[in-house]
Amino acid sequence: MHSDDAFQTIGTPGEGSYTEKRSRFLSFAMHVESEEEAKERVAEIRKKFYDARHVCYAYSLGADRGRTRTNDDGEPSGTAGKPILGQLLAFDVTDTLAVVVRYFGGVKLGTGGLTVAYKTAAAEALRNAEVVEKIIYASLSVEASYANVDMVMRLAHEKGARIAQQTYTDTGCVLTLSIRRGHYDDLRNCVAKLYTLRILPETD
Repeated sequence: MHSDDAFQTIGTPGEGSYTEKRSRFLSFAMHVESEEEAKERVAEIRKKFYDARHVCYAYSLGADRGRTRTNDDGEPSGTAGKPILGQLLAFDVTDTLAVVVRYFGGVKLGTGGLTVAYKTAAAEALRNAEVVEKIIYASLSVEASYANVDMVMRLAHEKGARIAQQTYTDTGCVLTLSIRRGHYDDLRNCVAKLYTLRILPETD
């Protein structure tokens, strides 16, 4: 599912496991909102499974998946982090961290076997997680006289926007409207046609 104003992420975390030639792979999928948070979660898992041979992971951040990272943690390059990230893409989730912990069973799996194991374990955790949709909102600040505040509120209601903030001034009120990003232009155009209202410049 791809849209300009929505994305999918993890709601309730998921866990999974996979065994191959006595090597045990434990997997975890969870929601994260920053690189710092992702690193903290990995550190927690590393501490909990301190006796594991490898703790490999991948994460994707941002509605546009603008920031991704993979870590093989000592496994042959590309055999762990990359297939884990591949599953984040396959499940179409972002703001998500997937971690796979490996307990070595004494038998080498080879690069092909490792890739399949990390991919399968990550998929299991993601399958057991709850995937939720997050809407991206945009804000529009409108200055209105006291007499026209009701007009703005009616318009907001008609367009599916909510009043995020109201600030009263000497001459009227500044209302900050929050609306789904895909409907922002329509709302802005409607407000712009009402000469009694003034759209304030956008601020970051």
